[in-house]
Amino acid sequence: MIPTVEWKNGIVRMLDQTRLPLEIVYNDCKDYETVARGIKELWVRGAPAIGVSAAMGLALGSRSIPASSFEEFWPKFEEICAFMAATRPTAVNLFWAIERIKKFVQENRDKGVEAIRDLLVQESQRMLDEDIATNRRIGSYGSVFVSDDDNLITHCNAGAIATAGYGTAEGVMRAAVEEGKKIHVYVDETRPVLQGARLTAWELMQEKIPCTLITDNMAGYFMYHDMVDLAIVGADRIALNGDVANKIGTYSLAVLCKEHGIPFYVAAPLSTIDFSMESGYLIPIEERNPDEVTHVFGKVQIAPDGVKAANPAFDVTPARYVTAIITEVGAFYPRDIHKLADGKTDPEKLRIK
Repeated sequence: MIPTVEWKNGIVRMLDQTRLPLEIVYNDCKDYETVARGIKELWVRGAPAIGVSAAMGLALGSRSIPASSFEEFWPKFEEICAFMAATRPTAVNLFWAIERIKKFVQENRDKGVEAIRDLLVQESQRMLDEDIATNRRIGSYGSVFVSDDDNLITHCNAGAIATAGYGTAEGVMRAAVEEGKKIHVYVDETRPVLQGARLTAWELMQEKIPCTLITDNMAGYFMYHDMVDLAIVGADRIALNGDVANKIGTYSLAVLCKEHGIPFYVAAPLSTIDFSMESGYLIPIEERNPDEVTHVFGKVQIAPDGVKAANPAFDVTPARYVTAIITEVGAFYPRDIHKLADGKTDPEKLRIK
């Protein structure tokens, strides 16, 4: 696995995923503004990876604040946090990471500004390590739903490069293969930015996991011909009631699965669950540049001049279409997700056995 994002010699290095699969290029971010740009322009994407990148960006930003006292430091640091939060509205891990970092700074306010700068680098690295460990646990809990010789289908990219490492939905696939199971994966191309074609297919081929690339509107064909055993996707935000926001086209795939009696699984860390959001209908959906629809890679025009185009980057899959949500503490029915909100309920009592 190649690093998605890393702190190296005082800078944040981001894998530029817009260049994949043709080139492996890292962008060196020397200031927090460049990290924010990388998040906004999809150098890094995937909810867990966005969260870790934001944490590193805040650690970098703390070094640019000319302050000798915490009272001078804190208001300027809050401004940097707000700047980072404005990059992308849907992935809740971004806001989770920012709030964790702000709380961490407050907890260490008495140690002095210079110490806080160094501690923030350590905390962002801790978050990266935690994410990899979390994904491995998700893979372990999810692999039990995958049988030998299963044909899976997935949408968008929820692999190692959408996280700090290992992956969520692809982490389940990876864990199943590590257990000796033979699987095959149908990969939705995922229009309009083609994360499935460019990223998921590339990652699976790197891992030597058999896969077949299909266009998004082919999924029903393969289900109708009994060629799909289960679907598994990642998530950018999960609401209290179990509704799931993920890359645009996920809802359509879930409806097709329901029609054909195919299990539809969502793999995501607990940090992706927004317990303050009562339902998916309230999740803010990012509207991206319509040029992504009218052009391929922003270069090749495929639509007439002046045509109106819509480009919501995500959609919401209602909980009734989701078979189970797989997290680092177990797999749960969507209807039970709200019971984890208080942090006191033993997940073992709710876990799908």
